[in-house]
Amino acid sequence: MQRLTIPVETIQKAVEWRHFLHSIPELAYKELQTSAFVAEKLSGFGLSVEAGFAGTGVVASLTKGSSGRTIGLRADMDALPINETADLAYRSTRLGTMHACGHDGHMAMLLTTASLAEGIDFDGTVRFIFQPAEENEGGARRMIEDGILERLPVEAIYGLHNWPQLPPGEFVAGPGPIMAAFSIFDIEIRGRGAHGAMPHEGIDPIVAGCAVVSALQSVVSRNVSPLDTAVLSVTQIHAGDAYNVIPERAVIRGTGRWFSKDAGDKLEARLRTVANNIAAAHDCVATISYERRYPVTSNEALAAGTARLAAGRAGLRVIEAAPSMASEDFAFMLEAVPGAYGWIGSGKDGVNPGLHSPLFDFNDTIIPDGVAYWVRLIETELQD
Repeated sequence: MQRLTIPVETIQKAVEWRHFLHSIPELAYKELQTSAFVAEKLSGFGLSVEAGFAGTGVVASLTKGSSGRTIGLRADMDALPINETADLAYRSTRLGTMHACGHDGHMAMLLTTASLAEGIDFDGTVRFIFQPAEENEGGARRMIEDGILERLPVEAIYGLHNWPQLPPGEFVAGPGPIMAAFSIFDIEIRGRGAHGAMPHEGIDPIVAGCAVVSALQSVVSRNVSPLDTAVLSVTQIHAGDAYNVIPERAVIRGTGRWFSKDAGDKLEARLRTVANNIAAAHDCVATISYERRYPVTSNEALAAGTARLAAGRAGLRVIEAAPSMASEDFAFMLEAVPGAYGWIGSGKDGVNPGLHSPLFDFNDTIIPDGVAYWVRLIETELQD
């Protein structure tokens, strides 16, 4: 199939949209200006638009022909609570908030595809889904709870994420797991405060907490099968405010990641046992909050094959890659509807900040790749 030619002025407009969206980042469920911008553009393309899913979610639909088949294409909208340090003409105008994951680029690519939709040869319905709150807060689950799949049903659904670890032109969408499940945990260890010069009069929660952190390092290596994959990371420790005071409490926070149910269950069970018992051994009391946030993002085999075929038709080089231990709430949509999630190469020559870096900036040169993929996917799903 001939490589898709996208007019230069169309790509220039996409870059303008991306830069504007980059300058107005909004956190989960607060994507008010972003959502309004997206809805306005989609309406201007002549599509049927419905808004308000999960608060700020937007869905645009276009039907052609009479097949009755329907697919969904999803882009995420939210930014991260990170202070941007890159010196860009279009840098974030909101201190402490930035598009550090490329959701601005995802929106620009899907908006551009929607702008071309009338000219795409397909038979069926395409739904362009703009989702809030992908970062940790489960916007996909909220959209499903709001009835998106009942009100606007689809028989297959697809997601796409830029991937700086891959060079432009490469694409990944293997069958089965592609992103891990994840949890968050809080462990509060409560002791008894005392003067730092008289530790024997208190019960030190910091000593107990440090012992807990050390012990948790053995959970994966000694409790999870070496043939399985899991991660347990302590990412925060908070305790005390003064140099000479042993505090009443210490708080430990972190995340777990896994693919198999057995590994996920083992992480939670061992974390609870280790924290409770070690705290008790130090005469402290542990209070544990453990929340499983996202399930495994797993591609349906047939849909993954369709995604790979469309990527090849778009001129991308389809490669094999190991799954990532990062997580994605598109997993909820894939639990409800067959579909596939893909990575599109977005690496830059030279300095190439990774996702969630305060220096990250979406690679505008891959916008044509993303648009071509979406177009060929629509054709492949609703024409072949």
